Amino acid sequence: MGGINTGRWLGGGVVAGLIMWVIEGAASVLYMDDMEVALEAHNLAAMEMSAWTVIFTLAVSLIAGLVLIFLYAAARPRFGPGPKTAVIVAVVMWISAYLFSLLGYQMLGLYPGSMLVTWGVIGIVEIVIAALVGGWIYREAGAAAGAA
Repeated sequence: MGGINTGRWLGGGVVAGLIMWVIEGAASVLYMDDMEVALEAHNLAAMEMSAWTVIFTLAVSLIAGLVLIFLYAAARPRFGPGPKTAVIVAVVMWISAYLFSLLGYQMLGLYPGSMLVTWGVIGIVEIVIAALVGGWIYREAGAAAGAA
């Protein structure tokens, strides 16, 4: 039993992070106006999409992708390689990262509930897709090319 294939982990994690970043960016048109209204209602400034903001969001997404595929690689020995394990890991990460944040926003009353539901749906879709693709890229060293 070998360790994590670092090259495949990095490749799968970067691709997973890019998928999450692209989906989140594209989906932001669904909630950006509501987000700005909610922030203004609390006398908070809306986030400007400067070059720094784009770099920061990309870096956060890449870190999330790397964590996601690390967890997938760690779960493979217990649950087996493939889409089932990728989805299990994605759901666990969504609950632990997305859902708890959304519940926190709900408790603060910062954003409307409908927007948080939209964020949650976008989040589960993007993380499952990212886990499936990143998991497909990842395999242990010496594993057959067709194994996910």
